[in-house]
Amino acid sequence: MHAMSQAEAVTPRYRWVICGLLFLATGINYIDRQMIGLLKPTLQVEFGWNETAYADIVFWFQAAYALGYLVFGRIIDRLGAKLGYACAFTIWTIAHICHGFAHSIGTFALARFVLGIGESGNFPAGIKSVAEWFPPKERALATGIFNAGSNVGAIATPLLVPAITLAFGWRAAFIVTGVASFLWLIAWLHFYRLPANTKSMQQAQATPDQSWLNVLKRRETWAFAVGKFITDPIWWLFLFWLPDFLHRRHGLELKEFGPPLVVIYLVADFGSVAGGWLSSRMMQRGHSVNRARKLTMLISALAVIPVMAAPGVSSLWGAVGLIALAAAAHQAWSANLFTLPSDMLPQNAIGSAIGIGGAAGAVGGMVMTQFTGYILDHSGSYWPIFLVAGSVYLLALALIHGLVPKIGDSMEAVA
Repeated sequence: MHAMSQAEAVTPRYRWVICGLLFLATGINYIDRQMIGLLKPTLQVEFGWNETAYADIVFWFQAAYALGYLVFGRIIDRLGAKLGYACAFTIWTIAHICHGFAHSIGTFALARFVLGIGESGNFPAGIKSVAEWFPPKERALATGIFNAGSNVGAIATPLLVPAITLAFGWRAAFIVTGVASFLWLIAWLHFYRLPANTKSMQQAQATPDQSWLNVLKRRETWAFAVGKFITDPIWWLFLFWLPDFLHRRHGLELKEFGPPLVVIYLVADFGSVAGGWLSSRMMQRGHSVNRARKLTMLISALAVIPVMAAPGVSSLWGAVGLIALAAAAHQAWSANLFTLPSDMLPQNAIGSAIGIGGAAGAVGGMVMTQFTGYILDHSGSYWPIFLVAGSVYLLALALIHGLVPKIGDSMEAVA
């Protein structure tokens, strides 16, 4: 109790500077990730890709993302958030710039593969940083805030990239955004430091053996991994296929994507922060971490269901409204799902658990990508895809609850 209280007295504001840096990095991460989806119609015309070819390029990103999550989760537990994050950021930014020099399916797939390796370090490092700097009652809120950077990145992409592409070409769009983002790396290396209470917390939470295999054996790790495997693919769907859906169903072109995507991701931003705030508020009012997390996730799961009707809505803004609600609900869900490892596991296992769960989510995304490409090539319909999107969250929550009926409050005792 004394260690955390002392740290809070010394650094009540500085931890929000760290949260701000995580927010910016996640925004950059999603700009780099989403650009291929936004430029898909342009690249398909230039290179003659069919849906399966595009799905294959996305698949290789997700395969690398799954592999990289396992690697970076362990690296970040060993090296710490500062150096681990810097390493991941450098790899993904160089890979992003290399997209500007790609000229075939193979070279795009290679650039996407390396991008996936680097980007996989973002969330293990971010969650590790939050666990180091924030007490349990603030972690979901902090996670929701920095996770909201993904939506800011998704908003910035349709505003910045079409303008650069139309003025200088799609190759320049990759190069310019990549070079500019190195400013964040300088800021991260300058500002990030360990909080004063880190050693005390680690001593209180450590167990004798926290090997990767030991983390893998825990039911709590599998609860997190199952949740990621089932629900992460829906966010991948929005990220990589939403511009295509708007193009196919409502006839939008590159310069018209901006307003609908901005609305969707602004609403998603609200969901991310609101989801983190709600469970944190419930805990502050005396509810257990188990009730706070799971009730917030239940509300989120129910709010996704209406998206199943989106392909049948003839109005552009009606469809955008349903998708925006689902995106916000996913982000509220994600803010709490990402917090579970720090609720259930000791400090020196968090990065590894996030890595295992992130890999599971990426594998689920690979399955969803191949499914989406197959359905569109053979039927051209988004109906089966959105039916899956609206139905999986309740299943995921039921499985999480089955694996961990009661999330322990042991981490709160440390605070």
